[in-house]
Amino acid sequence: MRIPIFLAAASALALAPSSAFAQADAAPEQSVFDGDYVTIGAAGVYGPSYEGSDDQVFYPVPVLQGKLAGIGISPRQGGIGLDLIPDGEDPSIGFSLGPVVTYSRNRHSQIEDPVVRSAGKLKDAIDVGANAGVTFYKLLSAYDSLTVSADVKWNVNKAHRGMVISPSVSYVTPLSKAMLATVVLSAKHVDDDYADYYYSVSPAQAAASGLPLYQAKGGWANMGASALVGYDLDGNLLNGGFAVFGAASYSRLIKDAKRTPYTSIRGDADQWVLGAGLAYTF
Repeated sequence: MRIPIFLAAASALALAPSSAFAQADAAPEQSVFDGDYVTIGAAGVYGPSYEGSDDQVFYPVPVLQGKLAGIGISPRQGGIGLDLIPDGEDPSIGFSLGPVVTYSRNRHSQIEDPVVRSAGKLKDAIDVGANAGVTFYKLLSAYDSLTVSADVKWNVNKAHRGMVISPSVSYVTPLSKAMLATVVLSAKHVDDDYADYYYSVSPAQAAASGLPLYQAKGGWANMGASALVGYDLDGNLLNGGFAVFGAASYSRLIKDAKRTPYTSIRGDADQWVLGAGLAYTF
């Protein structure tokens, strides 16, 4: 399992202030986020060894976020997304649209359960698609923002061969000049091809693992909530530099993602993830 969407997206928000924070700041102090900037870093994540697992594993995750030549760069679950629509100066509403590419090793590595491992490793997946969203600035304060968005992706390397839709709603607000908080609600919808690849138990898999046969269908696969807090180490988010962050996420697998024997017999529908990291903005 790769980094969940909440940590990929929210980590960037915690490490680099939202554009509302940078643009709405009334002080004369210049912000590193006024023009081009890049945030790089790394996080340590402790979470399920595969989607639906009740075994926890640790894995490192890189962080990359920024803006270059007016194009926004944001992390995704095992990948990256671009925003090709600049918000302009001091907006009340902003729009985002751009390509997304992700890489997943779900049930390909770090499979701790010997029964699930005996069913065989799955091929790692490369998915490509697009993101679209809208952001509302200055809702409860001069610095907060609410974003509603969705990623739509298709598999391109003949792994699950399906489509995934991942909508989310995120709220970002600074708690002080040094601290930023993010809350995210998210969900995932998959088609029949995706569900069959990850949730079905084929005759060959059943014979190898002893799990019962199962034929999965597409639909909503999970829904969850997460929270993240980032803290700038020199006490000023606006001037870049080093920042630390911590995050926690809970998601609940539903429908066939919950009913599959990989979850219902060998795993757990309740999925918890913890993460912490360090980043540098310049």
